[in-house]
Amino acid sequence: MVYGGRQSHPMSTEAPVRFDTKIAVLLREDLEPWQRLNVTAFLVSGLGNQHPETIGAPYEDADGVPYLPMLRQPVLVFETTKETLTTAHARALSRSLPRAIFTSDLFTTGNDRDNRAAVRAVPTNELDLVGMAVYGPRNAVDKVIKGARMHP
Repeated sequence: MVYGGRQSHPMSTEAPVRFDTKIAVLLREDLEPWQRLNVTAFLVSGLGNQHPETIGAPYEDADGVPYLPMLRQPVLVFETTKETLTTAHARALSRSLPRAIFTSDLFTTGNDRDNRAAVRAVPTNELDLVGMAVYGPRNAVDKVIKGARMHP
């Protein structure tokens, strides 16, 4: 299997791959479990289209059955307060880091068109964020997510 540009084997003795970049998802701590899963899935779906370097090679099992490629590096999921999420959003914007957002309004829509309209209707500083994904250099992402804790 190719992982992060290097060949990897299940019993490999090679040093683990350390990425220069980080993918982090921040979730508001008051979300229901189903909402956390849904928001995470939606947020990470935005990365590969705009940042193809985040996608690894396709998978194939021992019988030659192909599977879709996935993100090439781990996605770290954090939980935080509404206030810290708002601060993280501002930090991501000020650093011009690639980001995806999920607002509370999106729980009431049922399709992509209505999702985009719901976000477009609200000024940046009034967005009711429930989740955000951010991608970029490790140090920059760490500064953005400061104050958040790993999801349990």
